[in-house]
Amino acid sequence: MENKETKRAANFSANVSGDEYQPYVPATENIKEFTVRAIVIGCVLACLFGAANAYLAMKIGMTICASIPAAVIGMAALKCFKNGTVLENNIIQTVGSSGEALAAGVAFTLPALLLMNLDIKIVTIFAISALGGLLGCLLMVPLRKFLIKDEHGKLPYPEGTACAEVVVAGKEGGTTSKMLFKSLGIGAGFKFLTNGLCIFPEELDVPFKGLLKGGSVGLDVYPSLLGAGFLVGPRIAAMSLAGSVIGWFVILPTIYFIGQYAPEAIGLADLPISQLDHWDLWTYYLKYIGIGSVVMGGFISLFKAAPIIYKSFKGTFAAYKLKESEVKRTDRNIAKNVLVIGIIVILAIIAFLPVFPSVLAGSIGAILVLIFGFIFVAVSAHLVGYVGSSSNPIVAMAIGGLLVTAILFRTMGFNGTSGTIATVVVGSIICIAIGVSGDMAQDLKTGFLLGATPKKQQYGQMIGVLTSALVMGGVIIMLNNVYTIGSKDLAAPHATMIKSLAEGVMSGNLPWSLILIGMGIAVAVWLMGGSVLPFSVGLYLPIHLSVTMMIGGAIRGIVDSKKSYSEGTRAKKIEKGTMYASGYIAGDALMGVLATFLIYIGTGVDTWISGTDNAWVSFAFFLLVIGYFCYEIFSNRDEDKLEGRDLMM
Repeated sequence: MENKETKRAANFSANVSGDEYQPYVPATENIKEFTVRAIVIGCVLACLFGAANAYLAMKIGMTICASIPAAVIGMAALKCFKNGTVLENNIIQTVGSSGEALAAGVAFTLPALLLMNLDIKIVTIFAISALGGLLGCLLMVPLRKFLIKDEHGKLPYPEGTACAEVVVAGKEGGTTSKMLFKSLGIGAGFKFLTNGLCIFPEELDVPFKGLLKGGSVGLDVYPSLLGAGFLVGPRIAAMSLAGSVIGWFVILPTIYFIGQYAPEAIGLADLPISQLDHWDLWTYYLKYIGIGSVVMGGFISLFKAAPIIYKSFKGTFAAYKLKESEVKRTDRNIAKNVLVIGIIVILAIIAFLPVFPSVLAGSIGAILVLIFGFIFVAVSAHLVGYVGSSSNPIVAMAIGGLLVTAILFRTMGFNGTSGTIATVVVGSIICIAIGVSGDMAQDLKTGFLLGATPKKQQYGQMIGVLTSALVMGGVIIMLNNVYTIGSKDLAAPHATMIKSLAEGVMSGNLPWSLILIGMGIAVAVWLMGGSVLPFSVGLYLPIHLSVTMMIGGAIRGIVDSKKSYSEGTRAKKIEKGTMYASGYIAGDALMGVLATFLIYIGTGVDTWISGTDNAWVSFAFFLLVIGYFCYEIFSNRDEDKLEGRDLMM
């Protein structure tokens, strides 16, 4: 056994690409993979991470890939059984991470229906979630050969590669579980103090006075944002902060400076600008500038992705040329007839959904879902190969489909509330499909490196999607009942954007001047060579989120640039940081859901202890969380137990 493992490790570490790559488990070997215990563990994780990411999506407007935490927890769970294998663990992380991918698409869009004061049932959320998730899985299948295998060595798929490294390191005796669970406990503990017991507030907000009146600066004391900043790195975090600085240091003070003398309300506001605070200015003005920037960022990404779409179409037709008996185990996809029938059935169900005002509208919606679904799934699956799933601009792409849908429905006479609902549903299904396909691409990359059977991963992903879809409705409705979606405690920024765009197009009341200003800013950033979408999201979201992310990004930047580190040391530092960042995110999000549940069932946990309104107390405690994060990354503890490997090229 030891010789076999050594041989696998040697093949796995081979620094080659394409068809020559030898995975950890060769295609000629058949070991335990798609087992009952792997599916059950994966489904439990899918529900947990799905609920956690739904909370993050509505709380801070972003979600994080759960593949690495799912893999680490899967390793720990398999140790309770005998003869666990790396391919079983791969199925666990594939099924488990599907929940967070589904949650991103669902929580970014469907809460828009609740913002419209509609009585949305859990079964409705389940149906839309399941349809979008399954469609994303199926549309990704024919793209696997081109994107995952043929482009190996060109598309690194950072999270999928890192996940494979974690799985192999765990199999060969490396240690990561302790780091993850320790940081998970810290993230959960801090969250319980702020969001559960409410001992101190979650936000430090310092409004500007004098020359910059109308603006503000501060930070949100979320361990999840600190971890997210480390994972996305200094450049993406800095671009997001740059957007926020332009918004809160330049645009808001400018609006107040010019508008304070106007005696009447301007635009969508109910009061004159002189009577508005910085949050009101953000709600009525800056938010729409940010929406315009995000929309233009999506169009720019689509324009740049045109060659990718063309190559993906070619790769799709090449994926099923051989008979299944002639295909190696590591190249077998879901059968072609299952794929085609599955897509047809899903589109037929979409066409007859009762949310559409007529079967004609439903049929058009289904056609638009198929067209935009395949285009954006191809773009998403390719894009995450470079930037990772956490930076996948699924909302920006979904908005493109939503705008076309809204304009088409209005032209056909499907307007008003019914047209808005139909538009949001089409946009939601597209967004969910995009999110799931991006995560599936990362998982298939992990499987490619480990030597998994793609067909089993694809079925596993669909099982995870269906399982996590069962909890999405309950989580979203519970969060709405406790905090009210759209409030300061649960802003649901992307769902608010979706609602504003759909209603604005249908009613003709969209503030196009502000949106066009945002589009112009996005074009300027693109012409200067900046990362448009991170900048645009920073412009749209409150600066308090970007500041905390930048702290995590700066810590990652120090690790990346410190000259005294060898490449091996740097890789170990990044691996440690990734584990602790993932734990902070998971702990923060899971405890957020648990605290919400405790409040929901009437425990009164938020009144057990008399807290303080002093936000500087929050900041002082958060400095301890930041300090511990830095200590664990920059100390040399546990580094001798980490296994550094290079699977990417």
